[in-house]
Amino acid sequence: MRTMLVLFTLVLGNTLCMLPVAQAADSSRARPLIDTIGKEITESEVVVDGVPLFLVRGVRAIPAEDRANDIQQRILMLAQDPQVDPEDAEIVLEEDRVTVKIADVEVVTFIPEEAVLENVGLAVLAEANLGAVQRAIKLYREERQAGVLAEKAVWATALTLIAILLLLTIFRVFRWLTDFFNRRAKGSIEKLEEASQKAIDAQQMWRWLVGVLRVLRIITATVLLLAWLETVLGLFPWTRSLARRIFSLVVDPLSSMVNGVVESLPDLVFLLVLYFVVRFILQATRVYFEGVERGRVKLQGFDADWASPTYRLLRMLILAFSIVIAYPYIPGSSSDAFKGVSLLLGLVFSLGSSSFVSNIIAGYSLTYRRAYRIGDRVRIGDIVGDVTDMRVMVTHLRSVKNEDINIPNSVVISSAVTNYSALQKDPGLILHTDVTIGYDTPWRQVEAMLMMAAERTEGLQKEPAPFVLQKSLGDFAVVYELNAFCKDASSMQTLYSRMHANIQDTFNQYGVQIMSPAYEQDPGAPKVVPPESWYAEPAARE
Repeated sequence: MRTMLVLFTLVLGNTLCMLPVAQAADSSRARPLIDTIGKEITESEVVVDGVPLFLVRGVRAIPAEDRANDIQQRILMLAQDPQVDPEDAEIVLEEDRVTVKIADVEVVTFIPEEAVLENVGLAVLAEANLGAVQRAIKLYREERQAGVLAEKAVWATALTLIAILLLLTIFRVFRWLTDFFNRRAKGSIEKLEEASQKAIDAQQMWRWLVGVLRVLRIITATVLLLAWLETVLGLFPWTRSLARRIFSLVVDPLSSMVNGVVESLPDLVFLLVLYFVVRFILQATRVYFEGVERGRVKLQGFDADWASPTYRLLRMLILAFSIVIAYPYIPGSSSDAFKGVSLLLGLVFSLGSSSFVSNIIAGYSLTYRRAYRIGDRVRIGDIVGDVTDMRVMVTHLRSVKNEDINIPNSVVISSAVTNYSALQKDPGLILHTDVTIGYDTPWRQVEAMLMMAAERTEGLQKEPAPFVLQKSLGDFAVVYELNAFCKDASSMQTLYSRMHANIQDTFNQYGVQIMSPAYEQDPGAPKVVPPESWYAEPAARE
């Protein structure tokens, strides 16, 4: 009951809000016509209290709507004056016109062209329309009498009560239908779901059935309310014009949509055929490149890793080409509103997509450059990590600290990329570290100790053999570089740690001091760790 009252109040409020608009539109209804020489003219209805009386034609100086409004105002002025007798009428015939007068007031003047449009004589036209004006004046006065208004108010109240009862009945009937289907149909749907081995979703089917009932309830209640509004508002002269337009407010948009769909059927059929053709082409393209990716189809000089991004590029080009073909056939595409919205969307996309497009282009560029693959250990700028995913917009790295890092592809393309995994299998990744030793230590001894440290480091390759380079002869010391091969770039941090530990142990074992670049003079005693202190607390022996 509460829902119905709220709905009733909203409809009545909207109706009252629309009343001034309806009264303004009541005065005339213009329509375009074509005269005998093909020139477009307009006619407009003279309407009083929602009742159309006759048509008048417009001229360049006085449009049809303005002329109909003037005639309506004169009729209303006569009807509102109780001293005016509508039978006190006169038809004045002239050579080029005929004038209808009531109580010496010129109500309307007709010209020969209007008689031609009605296919009657000028005098007959004036006499017929005079009768319409007289009836309108009498009806205007009669409908505004207190007794008549009271009678119509009683009818309106009775119709309102009947509408309320019908509305409550509709709600009760649909509530009963929902309960009925809940008792009978829901169990059957669940059995159907079990029989189909969950291929049919019972819950979804039940929601669909309830939704259909809800839509039917709304449609039925809306039709009832519109019928009630049209009937009740048609009882009173002030709202009769709105009553004549109640159903048209709903039916006209639906009719326009249906007519638009019917007129667009050839274009819609073309779009449907285009959809299936494009879908077939995309499926065939996807199957072909899946074969390339899996190795079933061989292309000379085409890497299998390129198959997926190439398919995405071709798909984008096919869809863009399809949109260009389909655009003229989209219903409403030639309208100014559609063009304006398209222009606005294009402007927004162009202003906000510069970084978006640059990342996409960079992503495809990285794919075809083969700078890295998923699983490679790389350095991008100052970030070192393993590539976990390569997307069109970003590259995902898992750092050595187990951090998930997203790097925009536009940043990747503008940075130096070091791939540690590209050649780790053949011949292997070279790990290298610098050691600074004084000139008083024989270089052969230094190289032998560095080679010994490399041999002690588990995980470094014996073949190819490690090697030592003397990088520079400084002012106070020589810079040696130890180079050793490994086959697993992902363990390079661990291998570096082991290699540095073995270098320290080896140089301490042979009493050779590792010097820093800030060396100034020889210390009183070599800065080495004696063997007995190698495992000082809290260090533990292996």
